[in-house]
Amino acid sequence: MGQAFGCIQVDQSTVAIRESFGKFDAVLDPGCHLMPWCIGMQTAGILSLRVQQLDVRCETKTKDNVFVTVVASIQYRALAEKASDAFYKLSNTKEQIQAYVFDVIRASVPKLELDSVFEQKNEIAKAVENELEKAMSHYGFEIVQTLIVDIEPDEHVRRAMNEINAASRMRVATNEKAEAEKILQIKRAEGEAESKYLSGLGIARQRQAIVDGLRDSVLAFSTNVPGTTSKDVMDMVLVTQYFDTMKEIGASSKSSSVFIPHGPGAVRDIASQIRDGLLQGQTMDH
Repeated sequence: MGQAFGCIQVDQSTVAIRESFGKFDAVLDPGCHLMPWCIGMQTAGILSLRVQQLDVRCETKTKDNVFVTVVASIQYRALAEKASDAFYKLSNTKEQIQAYVFDVIRASVPKLELDSVFEQKNEIAKAVENELEKAMSHYGFEIVQTLIVDIEPDEHVRRAMNEINAASRMRVATNEKAEAEKILQIKRAEGEAESKYLSGLGIARQRQAIVDGLRDSVLAFSTNVPGTTSKDVMDMVLVTQYFDTMKEIGASSKSSSVFIPHGPGAVRDIASQIRDGLLQGQTMDH
């Protein structure tokens, strides 16, 4: 705003209040206006039409007796068509708005528990906005928007809430880990069972092949060497297997010391024991 030679300049987004001998005369829009001071006209003040913001911190108590600080952000502006009301009716606009915010928040929050306050902060903001809109419209102000930007519980309550949340997440993680270990054990057991099954099939086939080989060897030897009996062939096979076993024991680097009877008659004794065992088994079957 500039004033010289009885003229006044009103800047954009503002209006000027003109008085004549101390009485309201007119609202001057942006631009250049005559201000003949010689006939008692003067500028009472300038009113901004820009959107302004007021942050209000209000401490209150919830239904479950938790003290919280609610931070509300109020965006408001003066209406050009009600500029005289906005200029003359309120001496301190911010304190008036703050009083209404305190009144609504302290009437709404005590009806809710702490968790509900967080969940219904939009409803609280709407209640504050509606109350401010009704009250401030009489004074020439428009409430553009009301936001609940923060809800701050007491430090001890906030720490307790974090511990509860951490414990809950730890419990979920423990359950998931236990479930994963359970699945791993099941899969490991299934794998071991399948491995043992396949190993059993392999051993059964190996023994079947040994039996088939022994039968073929006995038949071939009896045919090619006249005068030999099946008993002679089996004694020879047992001797061969005996020496193969001795060779395997000696070749194994991880084998422990094994004491077995060995002498000129050891092979015959072992063969006799094997045959006796087989005959006893057959006798018991019959």
